[in-house]
Order: sequence, then structure tokens, then C-alpha cells
Amino acid sequence: MNKKILLPFLALAILGVAAWQHSGDRTASKALVLYGNVDIRQVQLAFKGTERIASMSAKEGDSVRKGSLLATLDTDKLKANVELKKAELAAQEQVVARLMAGSRVEEIARARAELDAAGIDADNALRNYARLKDLAQKHFVSEQQADDAKAAAQGAKARERAADAVLKLAQTGPRREDIASAKSALEADRQALAIVSIDLEDASLYAPSDGVIEDRILEPGDMASPQKPVYTLALTNPVWVRTYVPESSLGKLKIGMSAEVATDSYPGKRYEAWVGYISPSAEFTPKSVETSELRTSLSYQVRIFVCNPQNELRLGMPATVSILLAKIGTEPCKAP
Repeated sequence: MNKKILLPFLALAILGVAAWQHSGDRTASKALVLYGNVDIRQVQLAFKGTERIASMSAKEGDSVRKGSLLATLDTDKLKANVELKKAELAAQEQVVARLMAGSRVEEIARARAELDAAGIDADNALRNYARLKDLAQKHFVSEQQADDAKAAAQGAKARERAADAVLKLAQTGPRREDIASAKSALEADRQALAIVSIDLEDASLYAPSDGVIEDRILEPGDMASPQKPVYTLALTNPVWVRTYVPESSLGKLKIGMSAEVATDSYPGKRYEAWVGYISPSAEFTPKSVETSELRTSLSYQVRIFVCNPQNELRLGMPATVSILLAKIGTEPCKAP
């Protein structure tokens, strides 16, 4: 074939390859590829109270949802405490109600009747004293009898004054200080009931988040306490990939940038991810006299949060991260 005919086709092919390479370089420049390992957060779950474990409903490997009941304590003593505090609260409520209501009509009527009776006795004793005094002056009775009548009259008058004071107290009602003291005692009983009610609620252990039971440390019959974990819960969605970015590429990253994560275990599968954390400091302290070579060897930790709905990403799994430098997206699944 004539070489003059081949030259135009050869030129077009070279231009096409150059254009493809340029396009590939431009696409590559929009993504930063990093390598790291999957990291999973773990939570040690323990009861707040100290009591014997009655039941446990989860075992190793179980997937649990937030709010799932995992274990319970023996609650007999806790329930008894709740009922006791309820009874004390009810009794104190009646005390406050009685003080707030004041004296009953019947009580006031009784106090008034006792005052009337005391007044009658006082008048009778006074008249009796007057008669005996007159008789004593005429020497028909002894002076001692007159003195006794006088003392009886004075005592009757004192009982009348006491009955009058009782009536006034009944009409006035309880003192404000007594009412305030009773109300304070009522509030203390309410708080005591709230405390024992919380203790009863804390006898049930719930999952704080979605995850997988990694370890079942205690068993029914064991004595639980806040210092003894019952379960280890692995929080599996989202997980993160711990990776490192060189100092020269640090300026390209921003929190919230979209990313994709790939693993050797699931070839061809891409997991949605985003940049969730960029370390503010380098991983090592450079020498006091920096050179350009030392500056380029600095690296910063980056955490790439990854959606893991099927629980396929495992702790320590090698992963390849592609950060889309030109894309700031929304978090595809809830960040921790």
C-alpha cells in the first residue's frame, strides 16, 4: 500500500491515543487513591447496677438493632423498693392534703363546744367562790374552804382561756412553716421514688446502637456491676477505613468529600463512603532542621467512613479508597 495513503490514518491514530491519555490523566487527577485497613468501633456494655444476671438474650455473632433488649438483672428487690417508695409517697401526699385543707368544720365545732363548757365551769366556780367567801366572813365556813373555792375558780378560768386558744388555732389552720415542711418531705419522697424507678429501668440492658455481638463475657447467674462488661458490641455501620495521606496531597482533601471503597474480598463492588476525619497533626515529629525531602515524607491520618449495610467489611480488612476530589456529597449513611 502506498505510504502516502497510510500517513493520514497514522496521524489520526496518534492524536486519538494522545487524547485518550489526556482524558485519563484528567480523570485520574480528580480522584486521590489511598490504601488502608477497615477499623470498627467497639463498645463495652455493662449494667449500671449491681445484681445477679437473670437472663441474656443475645450471643456472639448476633446482629442487634438499637434499643434491642440484651440482658436483665434479678428485679425482685428493686420492685419491692419501688412499691415501698410509692406507699411512702402516698402517705405524705395525704399529710400535705390534710394540712392544706385546714381544720374540718366538725373540729371547729368541737373546739367551740369545749370553750362553751369551760366558760360555764368558770362561771359556776366563780359564783361558788363568791358564796363561800361571804360565808367565811360570817364564820359559817372555814377560810380553807373559801381558799379552795378561789383556786377552783382560777383553774376553771384558765381552762376557759385554753379552750379559747384551741378554737382560734382550729379556725386559723396549720402554720405555713408546717405546710412548707410537709411539702418538702413530699418532694423528697417523689425524688426517692424516681431514683428507685431508674434503678429498676437500669436492670435491663439495651443495645445503644446497631451492631454485632462480638463477645458474650458474662452468663446468667453471674454477679453484674458497672465495672464488669457483659457484652462487647461491634458497631458495624458505618465503619471506617484508617488510611494516611502524604503532606503533599493534604491540601486536596476536605471533610465531607465523597469517596468509594473497594476490597479484594468483593471484587468489583464499591462501597459508598466520605471523608469523615483528617488528623490535625502529623504522625511523627520532624527533625528541627527540615529539608524538602523531610517535608514530603510527612503523613496525616484520614478516616474514611463507609456504609456497611450487609456487614461485609471486617476489622483489619485491606481496602482501597478513591476520594473524589471534586465532589462534596451528603453522608449516605449516618456518621458516628
